[in-house]
Amino acid sequence: MPGTAAVRAERIIEQLFGPVNDRDFAIRLWDGKLISPPGQAAFTVVFNHPGALRRMFLPPSELAIGEAFIRGDFDLEGQIELAPGLSELLIDRLSSPVKLAKLEASLLRLPKSGDAAERPLREIGLEGEIHSADRDGIAVRYHYDIGNDFWTYWLDERMVYSCAYFEDETKTLDEAQEAKLDLVCRKLRLKPGESLLDIGCGWGSLIQYAAEKYGVSAVGITLSQEQVDLARKRIADAGLADRVTVELRDYRELAPSMTFDKVASLGMVEHVGHEPLPLYFQKAFEATKPGGLFLVHGITNTSIGASTSKLRQRFVSSVWKEASFFYRYIFPDSEIPKQPEMVLRGEEAGFELRDFESIREHYPLTLNAWRARLEENHAEIAEVVGEPTYRTWRFYLASSSWAFTHGRLGVAQSLFSRPDEQNRTHLPLTRQDLLG
Repeated sequence: MPGTAAVRAERIIEQLFGPVNDRDFAIRLWDGKLISPPGQAAFTVVFNHPGALRRMFLPPSELAIGEAFIRGDFDLEGQIELAPGLSELLIDRLSSPVKLAKLEASLLRLPKSGDAAERPLREIGLEGEIHSADRDGIAVRYHYDIGNDFWTYWLDERMVYSCAYFEDETKTLDEAQEAKLDLVCRKLRLKPGESLLDIGCGWGSLIQYAAEKYGVSAVGITLSQEQVDLARKRIADAGLADRVTVELRDYRELAPSMTFDKVASLGMVEHVGHEPLPLYFQKAFEATKPGGLFLVHGITNTSIGASTSKLRQRFVSSVWKEASFFYRYIFPDSEIPKQPEMVLRGEEAGFELRDFESIREHYPLTLNAWRARLEENHAEIAEVVGEPTYRTWRFYLASSSWAFTHGRLGVAQSLFSRPDEQNRTHLPLTRQDLLG
């Protein structure tokens, strides 16, 4: 009967999201019908074929929804950085066996796939023991070695791939990333002639900036050959090859003779893992000269305001599989540490925590700026890496923006000191030099 799938879909939508008048978002079906609440809808969920809901919620998990978006079963329009908040609503409405059984029965009555063509999803190919050097290399290259052209379309001019630092919301992404690099250099109290190590240097943005603006010599290490190649070219083009080098090297392979006045690690600790974290700090400690400083800039697991209901927790872990899309398609094998864990491991290695700054509010601004650039260059990016990869990153950037906005994730800079033989830190008595 014509329209049967649409009628069933509307009933399932109400099961999932409640009555239309209680929603702040709109839904558009594959036949063009718009189901919108009174007032202005923040965003619109677009179902592209009769089987879209089945593909999204059978089984009901974060991974299934993410894969359905990659394949083009549904789209998002408007303020899509708000859409990930629907997961909270879904978790609350589905956290019981009875509700899940009713949803499954309803979904099974929808077409299997409709007219949506299958699109191949990117394979990881992880092998070996988790967080072994070889497997970490595979995981890092999966994330970064998509092709340098992909990243140049939506990162800033210096290609900084970590949270920017916005003095105010009028600043451009390029200005905010340069402000972040400068903040790191000032916290490290870099001086001309000093040496700097960047663990997980990406495309060399920090080491190049520090050499240009602060007169240091610098070494960066990464596991991505594509990053090494482009970083070396950018450094050579800037005339800094005599003072700045980039190596393809695991942090575990830092030689005892490789010691530096200052050490930094931006956006890399997330790849380390809980079990190897003590070794990560130990290697950083060994690389830092007595009296030197080590700055870690990284994402932290905060879960501010998350529900502690045991039933909800069981649903989130066993059925919904929270963060499964993130681990499967973005950062395989990553483990986001809690801030106290990092402080503990740093101090166990011999460091002393001297400064801490949470910059969580800066990450949604960064992620939204990245996504805006990604969307502006949609056609070019899809031509370079394919539509599924473009959609993967669009989904990820929007989801992450919501997570940082609502305190599910944080990001912070922790400054550690390695005291010298007399337990001196060589730091000013106050932080006035950072505030001026």
